[in-house]
Amino acid sequence: MLAVIKTGGKQYIVQKGDKIKIEKLPAKEKAKVSFKEILLVSDEKGEKIKLGDPVLKEAKVEGKILKQGRHKKVTIIKQIPKKRHRLKRGHRQPFSEVEITEVAIG
Repeated sequence: MLAVIKTGGKQYIVQKGDKIKIEKLPAKEKAKVSFKEILLVSDEKGEKIKLGDPVLKEAKVEGKILKQGRHKKVTIIKQIPKKRHRLKRGHRQPFSEVEITEVAIG
C-alpha cells in the first residue's frame, strides 16, 4: 500500500519498509511514531484510491525513528558590494530518519 503523508510542512510518498528523512520529531531513537495527516492511500497498482478531504480519518501510517541527526553544513555568504562587508555563516538542519512499519486503512 502507498500513502501520501504530510509532516514538517512537506509531503512524502511512503510505503511499508521505506526509510525517509523528515524534519526533526520530538521523540527519542527507536520510538514509535504515528502520522496524523494522511492525504491519500492507494494500492500498488493504483486501482483502489482513497483521497482525503483534506485528510483521511480512518487511515493509519506508523513508523519507527531510526536516527536523530543533522544534515551536512550549508554555507551562507552575504556580501555588500563596494563596502568591504562580508558575512559568512553556516547552518546544519536537524532531521529524523524514520522507517515506515505499517500503512493501513481502518
